[in-house]
Amino acid sequence: MTDLSDDYAGAGFGRPLEWGTAPAVLVIDMVRAYFEPDAELYMGSRDCLDSTARVIAAARAHGVPVIYTRVEYGPGGIDGGLFFRKVGALKHFVRGSGSPLGDIMPEIAPHDDDLVIVKQYASAFFGTSLSATLASARIDTLVLCGVSTSGCVRATAVDAISYGYLPVVVREAVGDRDPRPHEANLFDIAAKYGEVWSEESVLQRLAS
Repeated sequence: MTDLSDDYAGAGFGRPLEWGTAPAVLVIDMVRAYFEPDAELYMGSRDCLDSTARVIAAARAHGVPVIYTRVEYGPGGIDGGLFFRKVGALKHFVRGSGSPLGDIMPEIAPHDDDLVIVKQYASAFFGTSLSATLASARIDTLVLCGVSTSGCVRATAVDAISYGYLPVVVREAVGDRDPRPHEANLFDIAAKYGEVWSEESVLQRLAS
């Protein structure tokens, strides 16, 4: 049986894309909902959070911008459309609900001068100012950390390459509630939509 990687490579997938000259780190939805053991969206691990903290520290040390996203909805999820109806746990992100689950984890809390993008859908680009912000700063490479791999990380990677930004997903700094969609989506991103690099490789590149 043909190895899956060989099969995709033989079809022309997975050609490498070069890291650009102006990177930014995008931290996607690293909020309490995914790391609190009693929460519906709890993933069961904080490994990706620890990795993200190291990536952020390296970015700050070398003057690389760090941008965050979080999810927030108006009353009753009025601005969440069918996505809000499809995923019941999104109710915790309704503004004024009193739930702390939408708060960014304190270990990686934004600095006062960091941009925090508020979104309602999976992609950090959809319905937000992110693309315009990156274009005005001449950013060409977007280092992706966050959750979940099969959801908001993948959606953001697909939109990033569609808008002309190279998405580099940090393997250890993204996570999902199950290893099967996690690995499948990392494979798919590397084949079609961007690059998947180890944390070590990303830290070295940020330092350079």
